[in-house]
Amino acid sequence: MSTWVIGDLQGCWTTFQTLLGVIRFNRKKDRIWLAGDLVNRGPGNLQILRWCVENDAAVTAILGNHDLHLLARAAGLKGPGTRETLDDVLTAPDREDLLAWLRARPLMHVQDGYALVHAGLLPQWTLAIAQEEAERISRKLRKKPDSRLLVPPPGTEPLLWTPDGPRRRVSLAALTGLRVVDREGRILRDYKGPPERAPRGTRPWYAAKGRRWKGQATVLFGHWAALGHRRGKDWVSLDSGCVWGNKLTAWRIGDGATVQVPNQEG
Repeated sequence: MSTWVIGDLQGCWTTFQTLLGVIRFNRKKDRIWLAGDLVNRGPGNLQILRWCVENDAAVTAILGNHDLHLLARAAGLKGPGTRETLDDVLTAPDREDLLAWLRARPLMHVQDGYALVHAGLLPQWTLAIAQEEAERISRKLRKKPDSRLLVPPPGTEPLLWTPDGPRRRVSLAALTGLRVVDREGRILRDYKGPPERAPRGTRPWYAAKGRRWKGQATVLFGHWAALGHRRGKDWVSLDSGCVWGNKLTAWRIGDGATVQVPNQEG
C-alpha cells in the first residue's frame, strides 16, 4: 500500500491520468492525497471531480482557493474569474452531486505526523489551533453553502490573525492563499513570485520566525507554483505548475519518492 500526495491538478485531467499510471495507482490498496485546487484553468475539471467521487474511498482531498471559487460561483456570490474554465462543472447534469462532494471536503487533513493543507500555516498557530480554525470554517461552509466567507476580503493590504480578531476570514485566507508573511506575521496577499524574490522584511510562511507549529508535523502543501516542488526539514511543497505548462508532482509518504510527469493537456 502506498499513499501519494499530489499537487494542484487545476483541471489537468489527462496529465493526472498519466501520473496515476506511472505510479501504478491501485484504488483497492493505495491512497491519494490531493493538495487542493482540483479545478479551474485546465480543461478537465468535470472529469477530475467525477473521478474523485467515484474513488472517494481512496481519496483524501482538501479545498484550495480555486475550489472555493467554484463553490462561490455556484452559489451566485461571484462572477467568472480570469482564465476560468468552470462551465463544464456548472452546466453538468450531476452538478449538485459534485458540488455537494466538494463542499464536504475539509480545509486540512492531519494523519501520522503529516498535515495536508493547500497553502500554509500561520506562525501564530500551533498545529492544534490550525486544525481548530480549519474545522470551524469547514462546518460553516457545509452548513451555509452561500456563506460570504467564500468571497475573499477586499483589497490587498496585509491580513493579521489574532485570537480575539475576525478570525474566520483571515484563517481561510491563510489556509488557501498563504505564501509569505511580514515580521508581524501578517499575510502578504499580493505576492506570487519565488521565495528568493519576496519583498524585503517578509519570509515564506514555512520559515517565519517563532512559528509555533514547528516540530509538530511535516506540512504538505500546494498553491505556490513559483516555489515548485521542494522539501524542507518539516515541509514539502507540491505545486509544480502543471496548469502553466510545467509538471504534475506526486510525492510518496514514507520514503519520499517523487514522480513527475509533464503537462499533457495540449
